[in-house]
Amino acid sequence: MIWLKRIFLGLASLLFAGWLALVVYAYWPTGITEVPARSLADPGDRFVSVDGLKLRYHTWGEPGPGKPVAVLLHGFGNSLQSFRLLAPLLTTHYYVVAVDMPGYGLSAKPADFDYQNPHQAQMIKDFIRALGLKNVVIGGHSLGGAIAFRVALDNPDVIGLVVMNPGIISTGVPPIARYIFFPMQRIQAKLFGDPEFRANFLRRSFIDPSIVTDEVVRNLSLTAQSEGYMSGMTSLMGQYSDADEVPMLSQLKVPSLIAWGAQDRGKPAGEFGQLRALLPDNTAVLVAGSGHYVQEEAPAETAEAMNAFVQRVMPATP
Repeated sequence: MIWLKRIFLGLASLLFAGWLALVVYAYWPTGITEVPARSLADPGDRFVSVDGLKLRYHTWGEPGPGKPVAVLLHGFGNSLQSFRLLAPLLTTHYYVVAVDMPGYGLSAKPADFDYQNPHQAQMIKDFIRALGLKNVVIGGHSLGGAIAFRVALDNPDVIGLVVMNPGIISTGVPPIARYIFFPMQRIQAKLFGDPEFRANFLRRSFIDPSIVTDEVVRNLSLTAQSEGYMSGMTSLMGQYSDADEVPMLSQLKVPSLIAWGAQDRGKPAGEFGQLRALLPDNTAVLVAGSGHYVQEEAPAETAEAMNAFVQRVMPATP
């Protein structure tokens, strides 16, 4: 029995030493100095205060009569830069507004914040009101697709929904994420703030990884340089939840468009068909040559579908 006790104590000591090494790594300085987000912004970036938080947004085109507003929401770990290729192709038919959700890009990243989908959706509803936007077509990619769906429910400002490989049926996040322990949340935040890790992680999601240029990586890396990143992203990483929008899909009252990259490696086979069957009043476009980031790998095809979608959501002018 003594030898069993020694083995147990030895294993416990190794586990403790490993855990302690993780803690040291998690809190080891990153070498990145966090600065106010405005100092990192491009000339075209704008900021608005929503429920006490500063959110960054960018616009393309001009508002006009008979022209809906496309409000675009990025996916997990991304920012409004995700729509840099798509947005300019929409300006004939839409006034385009893309926004960094709280915790991402150059928007505020408070540590004591509810980053889960229902609250993020409420923040976007309040963002739409803060800008006085009407006739909104709310669009979202991946995580942003699930949040966009929630924004579209019972919202008088929204006249249509566009989802791009959305995280509605499956999030793409491994279920083990719900079991992460201290200090793994901070380690994940640290890794996502590392430009090399972020670039390699992102390129694996693309059929054509050359789209993830040095400029894209530089733009995404601004997130980790902005004030509050480590504390805010650590909090965000600890708030994993499963997709739970499916029971609400039948409640959608506005027309919808699904733009889907057919070679999405992170989605189960058949999810596109399942979403088509569940999402009311939808038009669906399957893009054969694209993966998860359909708005970046197939911006022309996605824009064509969104521009045609205007005819479904805006009344014809005499």
